[in-house]
Amino acid sequence: MSSKLYVGNLNYRTTEEKLKDLFSQFGEVTSVNILQGRGFGFVEMSAEEMAEEAKNKLNGTEFDGRKIIVNEARPKGERRSGDHQQGSGPQGRRNFNRF
Repeated sequence: MSSKLYVGNLNYRTTEEKLKDLFSQFGEVTSVNILQGRGFGFVEMSAEEMAEEAKNKLNGTEFDGRKIIVNEARPKGERRSGDHQQGSGPQGRRNFNRF
């Protein structure tokens, strides 16, 4: 398990300081990054054991008025199959010529 966690379904008003305070009860938080306007962010903890405990205790709990999702963060390019949408974006569009 990595010490970096994905935190989803965040309230758009949640601050990095509030999120740090929440995760600090499980150990030292080394960084917090919320992607503004996206409803998710990342929390990195100093030890994998702390991150694992935080994930197990906080996933599915209510925080700042929302039921949050906490999972191990995956590297940026890594996705499960089925996560992408076929047919979206310029490469996925079909060019239908009108006759």
